[in-house]
Amino acid sequence: MQKICRIAIAVSLSLGLSISVNAFEKIKTPEELPVLIPESQHATATKRITARFTRAHYKKVEIDDALSAEVFDRYIKQLDYARNIFLASDIESFQKYRLDFDTVLMRGKLEAPYAIYNVNMQRRLERYEYAISLLETKDGKNPFDFTQKEVYSFDREDAAWPVSEAELNELWRLKVKSDVLNLTLTNKEWPKIKEVLTKRYNYAIKRLKQNESEDAFQLVMNSFSRVVEPHTSYLSPRNAERFQVDMNLSLEGIGAELRSEEDYTVIQRVITGGPADKSKQLKSKDRIVGVAQADDDFEDVIGWRLDDVVELIKGPKGTTVRLQILPEDSDDAANIKIVSIVRDIIKLEDRAAKSEVYLQNPEMENSKKLGVITIPSFYNNLSQDVKKEIVLLKEQGVEGIIVDLRGNGGGSLPESSLLTGLFIDKGPVVQIRDGANRIEVQGDRDGVSYFDGPLTVMVDRYSASASEIFSAAIQDYGRGIIIGEHTFGKGTVQQHRGLGRVYDLYEKPFGSIQYTIAKFYRINGGSTQHRGVLPDISFPTAIDPEDWGESKEENALPWDHIQRANYTPLNDLSADIAYLTPRYLERIKTNPEFNYLLEDISIYQAEKDDKTVSLNLVNRQTEREENKAKRLIRVNEQLVLLGEEKVTDLDDLTDELDDVDPFLDEAARITFDYIALDKLAKK
Repeated sequence: MQKICRIAIAVSLSLGLSISVNAFEKIKTPEELPVLIPESQHATATKRITARFTRAHYKKVEIDDALSAEVFDRYIKQLDYARNIFLASDIESFQKYRLDFDTVLMRGKLEAPYAIYNVNMQRRLERYEYAISLLETKDGKNPFDFTQKEVYSFDREDAAWPVSEAELNELWRLKVKSDVLNLTLTNKEWPKIKEVLTKRYNYAIKRLKQNESEDAFQLVMNSFSRVVEPHTSYLSPRNAERFQVDMNLSLEGIGAELRSEEDYTVIQRVITGGPADKSKQLKSKDRIVGVAQADDDFEDVIGWRLDDVVELIKGPKGTTVRLQILPEDSDDAANIKIVSIVRDIIKLEDRAAKSEVYLQNPEMENSKKLGVITIPSFYNNLSQDVKKEIVLLKEQGVEGIIVDLRGNGGGSLPESSLLTGLFIDKGPVVQIRDGANRIEVQGDRDGVSYFDGPLTVMVDRYSASASEIFSAAIQDYGRGIIIGEHTFGKGTVQQHRGLGRVYDLYEKPFGSIQYTIAKFYRINGGSTQHRGVLPDISFPTAIDPEDWGESKEENALPWDHIQRANYTPLNDLSADIAYLTPRYLERIKTNPEFNYLLEDISIYQAEKDDKTVSLNLVNRQTEREENKAKRLIRVNEQLVLLGEEKVTDLDDLTDELDDVDPFLDEAARITFDYIALDKLAKK
């Protein structure tokens, strides 16, 4: 973090940043709030990013006044999405730089966006200090009257900027009142509510004071990136490293997921099989208060940013890290224990593909079986993992397989072709067109199908990119039936590239960029961009496809199509789908879970446009009790169907319902119908 005193502000002003004259007058001394300036590598990084986007991006990018205005608007939006931080006068004072962001990008002149960022930090500090002041009362009583008919607007994206500090204060009075009411509804008394919120707002101030130059740079560069295209982004050095972890499902460290909780770094989860797990000395909710490398002295990490603590703890395989651990139930320093752990490579197996056997009639000894392969993402070597799962499922005698891609946002493009190849002998899978209009067809050439039985694929609105390539290919070949929701609609290909060079001599590392280099197309010639994959059998959904996914992304590339690839469909499943669909529709009429879903969809559709919440205690309590009673009735109906005892209070509910998945159950019924139909056709 680079902190400078007021003399640096004067230097900035001499460079023409007249917006800062009034804005910086209120900025506290560096001990209270850092004044950020670009680091030495940031100007070079900016120019490299701009050069890469203008020369190699699939979309033609021109650095001009029009783009400058768009980047400016996006930057302001990211700094104050709810329009409750800046004043209208602040926005007006920033306008003179609206057309200067092209200079920022071409020459790496970052003074203007950094000045705006510093004003934003100051405004945020003022807001949180005001929020805390609202909790301080002379009589020590709750200052808010919950009998009034006030409402809090939680979505102000399109609202006007507040024109005065009084108007801004009113917005925050309602925000704080909403926070107080939410805690009141959990039966907390005023002293405890005041304590909780004071800590929350002070913690926000502390995090504000821990802002670093890289935080501002990341926001500026991502404002530029997202104006170019929604799947183009800048990754800070730490985020670039996390990207590699997600793709390879492995990292070097102690094997513990951490979270930030007030001033402490808390262990969220110990990863099974990792060094922390093997040590048997760490458990969930333990607090890390000190970190040391091998025999070095401990560094006190209380109050540190989470990513700074993570940076200290992770390290190469075979090295040692020592942790000072304060148990969850103690604040006594005498109870701190020291844990020494040798770092190792941790495989994130919980994020890997896995399979299970689904029984049609669990009570029957010879029940028919399906295999369910759940794929969370398209990581490197996914196809090899799925191949092993197919072998295991075939050994257990499954008659068909469901590939579950719900929530799968994609990943490796080659893995989508390799995965498809497990279910077809050979043939094209996806067509890729680059910025020079060259088309490459990728596919499977091994001539081997690892599973040729009945196949269904589950998708939802979060299934994107590589998930759409796989499901589209299965659909185009007639290899299987796609079940679920309309998918996200991402039909673009990204490349990940580091910004650093071997000859760089900068003190700090460079980040990386991810940018679009091509569009992919189905083998039938259509793009999944915007349109996604329409399932053969659709589940009820509350979301209109036009209100979700790529269609709602700003600056998204358009839908188009190219020539059909040379392929031969394996089956025509239109008659099968026509037979299966009415059976499915008839079943869900009497399915309680789907009736609950339809009821929830109806409520959502009626309330989705209301962006306010009542601040009247009686109204909220009534609504809360009605929802609780409704939920209790529903829960007991579900428990009865599972053969479990009813509960009299939701607090008595255990985890019986956690495994209830009505969509998977119905997909299995459809698949069993499909298997029976297939057998009948063969006869």
